[in-house]
Amino acid sequence: MAIQRVWPGRSAPLGATWDGKGVNFAVFSEHATQVDLCLFDSPLATKETDRIPLPDLTDHVWNGYLPDVKPGQLYGFRAHGPYEPQRGLRFNANKVLLDPYAKGIGRDLTWTDAAFGYCVGDPSGDLSFDERDNAATAPLAAVINPAFPWMGDKPLRTPWHKTLIYEMHVKGFSYKSPWVPRESRGKYAGVSCEGSLRHLRALGVTAVELMPVHHHVDERSLVERGLSNYWGYNTLAFLAPDLRFGSSRDPQRTVNEFKRMVRRLHRNGFEVILDVVYNHTCEGNQYGPTISLKGLDNTSYYRVADQPRYYKDYTGCGNTLNMQSPRVLQLIMDSLRYWVQEMHVDGFRFDLAAALARELHDVDKLGAFFDIIHQDPILSQVKLIAEPWDVGPGGYQVGNFPVLWTEWNGKYRDCVRKFWRGDGHTASEFATRLCGSSDLYEGTGRRPYASINFVTSHDGFSLNDLVSYNHKHNEANGENNGDGDNHNISWNCGAEGKTDDLSVLEKRKRQKQNFIATLMISQGVAMLRSGDEFSQSQEGNNNAYCQDNPISWLRWKLTDEEQGIFEFTRKAIELWKSQPVLQRRKFFQGRMIRGELVRDVLWLTPEGEQMTDSDWNKHYTRCLGMRLEGQMDDEIDDKGRHIVGDTLLILFNSHNGPIPFLMPPHAESEFWQPVLDTATDRPLKRLLEQQPYPLQAHSLAVLKLNRPKPKLLARARSVIHRVLEKSRRSQ
Repeated sequence: MAIQRVWPGRSAPLGATWDGKGVNFAVFSEHATQVDLCLFDSPLATKETDRIPLPDLTDHVWNGYLPDVKPGQLYGFRAHGPYEPQRGLRFNANKVLLDPYAKGIGRDLTWTDAAFGYCVGDPSGDLSFDERDNAATAPLAAVINPAFPWMGDKPLRTPWHKTLIYEMHVKGFSYKSPWVPRESRGKYAGVSCEGSLRHLRALGVTAVELMPVHHHVDERSLVERGLSNYWGYNTLAFLAPDLRFGSSRDPQRTVNEFKRMVRRLHRNGFEVILDVVYNHTCEGNQYGPTISLKGLDNTSYYRVADQPRYYKDYTGCGNTLNMQSPRVLQLIMDSLRYWVQEMHVDGFRFDLAAALARELHDVDKLGAFFDIIHQDPILSQVKLIAEPWDVGPGGYQVGNFPVLWTEWNGKYRDCVRKFWRGDGHTASEFATRLCGSSDLYEGTGRRPYASINFVTSHDGFSLNDLVSYNHKHNEANGENNGDGDNHNISWNCGAEGKTDDLSVLEKRKRQKQNFIATLMISQGVAMLRSGDEFSQSQEGNNNAYCQDNPISWLRWKLTDEEQGIFEFTRKAIELWKSQPVLQRRKFFQGRMIRGELVRDVLWLTPEGEQMTDSDWNKHYTRCLGMRLEGQMDDEIDDKGRHIVGDTLLILFNSHNGPIPFLMPPHAESEFWQPVLDTATDRPLKRLLEQQPYPLQAHSLAVLKLNRPKPKLLARARSVIHRVLEKSRRSQ
């Protein structure tokens, strides 16, 4: 159709906005000389039906109002201006560009040489100018109608100290699930169908953290190798849900399916956290494609180097968004608010978040990005999680983010791995990590839940592979095993990869259960990697970002061993949920609570005595106990009442041999009741003071302090006395 009416529009909001009568189009470009709106009739169209110069320019925002356009309309932009890469200007009106504020994707990118602003193969590289038109293959945005029946859906606002995060990939989670309808497998609908919800409820998590769902691009090099960017950390559109997870290619249906997923997850008590990538885009460096920001206003959107032809790359992906630009900050903030207000998500995990704090060069926790989030009445109230590092100088910033922020605690991950591998000189730091990493967070006014504790994540070995491989095995990625981290802090327990050795398999089982149990008894917020609850393998691949195949998909037909790990994981999570002392909102102080021997946390040697400085400093200390006092005078509930729970004794042994651990002193009427042991399904019944607990090699045990009825106590002591007397006589 031919558009007859074009009126001056509004400069805000940016993007395509349907008001019930027509559509306002607005796009920022400070350096363009003209921006054209291109309308397409269908995803199969090879050229635009209408090309309309936007009639108004206000505050560097090109805009126009089209009263005859409705939701579902496909569109893109062409930006006119100088093509001078030496000055950082890369305008090329031969290229249809995706709206940075696209809320729906009407057509995905098809890779051809026309996707590049320069002539691919030309000896002058990106200094050349490509005159080919990409209208037939460019990604297109779609106008979206935001109306949706939310039916009273509201944020759950689960307190941080009661939050347990389950990191998942939308497709990988449900694609092979027999409990998900076939048409919903690998889709948004698959995450929230009854079969998936039943698993999440049985497991006991409280939040799902979705790996990137912003629409992304598969790198051309991967496509040419028959692979894809399965993880999705290559964003094209910051406001549009990824089409690949919709049940059809219809952008409006995809948006509504995402909303239905969120609504149903909320109804079942699960928060939704998005893994978001605002540090870079899919357009790469000077040799990357021109498909959106690069062609609209390269120097405004990206950090260019001192020689503006090139980019500052703090992400390892070719470019970094320009956090000095108010319009870039606006794009990020508008995107975040959109996902909270329109899509009802509960929080965000920011990929390579240190890059967002770089205004000049160094990471600055007082930067504008943090300031605008802290003052925002919407975003300051949602869950904010930082991956607190990037690949630039000084990029490792664990512990340095400001209040309101939680962090993926990489130091927790590394220390816990080292301790259970049996490394020396780890006991002291291990104790600090178990207690919420006060060395990292207390000094800045944050609480233990600032620490997002994890042992594994999507990036790196799965839990099964962590205890099965000493080295990465990424050959399937097609990069000669050169990709992925070499520093895995893993231990294969005596054999590399698959084995039939029963002793090795038993060690691996204990180690997996040790990691799960450690995660659940640590102060802070636990994050569980999807698939680890039933011990699934990626065959030693620690960088499966391009593996959209059985390497990455969860397998739901479990072996007996996998079912056993799942049942143990459920049990460990139930323990965490039932014990207030594992969900503290304040750091331990090590102070006395009542009586000389009662402290909020007490560290013990295998002799049942308090650890000394000498004990902590021994390089071979690999066995220790942690007594957590259940009467927490410094912890109160929502009604101001002191929280009282069970007193726990947690025993750790990363030695390769068993150690008898003597029970510490307690009141005469009390005894220790084992409730969890990673070495056996049938731990001892009860133990009294100075009785030894048979702590096996490579194992963890949790005991609860009980106060039995007097008659039961007398009977127990009588039995124990007879057993000890019989043992004495036999000697």
